[in-house]
Amino acid sequence: MKETCKTAVQAGIEYIAFGDLFLTDIRAYREKQLENSGLQPIFPVWGVPTRELARSMIKSGVRAKLTCVGPELLAAEFVGREFDEQQLLSEFQPDIDPCGENGEFHTFVYAGPMFQHDLSVEVGEIVSRDSFVFADLSLGPNRVNTAQEVVTDAPDR
Repeated sequence: MKETCKTAVQAGIEYIAFGDLFLTDIRAYREKQLENSGLQPIFPVWGVPTRELARSMIKSGVRAKLTCVGPELLAAEFVGREFDEQQLLSEFQPDIDPCGENGEFHTFVYAGPMFQHDLSVEVGEIVSRDSFVFADLSLGPNRVNTAQEVVTDAPDR
């Protein structure tokens, strides 16, 4: 990690942003890891209520799939599903954090206003390993923009 930080500093990078929301032990770990590295950790969404943040991300056009689920916290059938309000967030039990901050799930963001081109992803095999359930994702042949249009990369025949 020291070499990676050194390379980043040499490239003119001064800050590293983390998406942590409220777990103080994780924040302290990241801060400790960057001590004396020349890099400053920043936490732009720290303390934002997670239900508000999840809805804001969805409303802004961020699209993601759940790629990993901790089945002790969230049912395995949620893996591979779309991160959206109607089909997902509304089905979470009250003790499930809408951003997965307690390890309930992890996501892969494939579309959103921050991307030049959104990705088309397809859910593949679902496997259980090391006390987690994972969904494999593969790239589809098309790009999807945030306006919900499909752009075919393959030439017309």
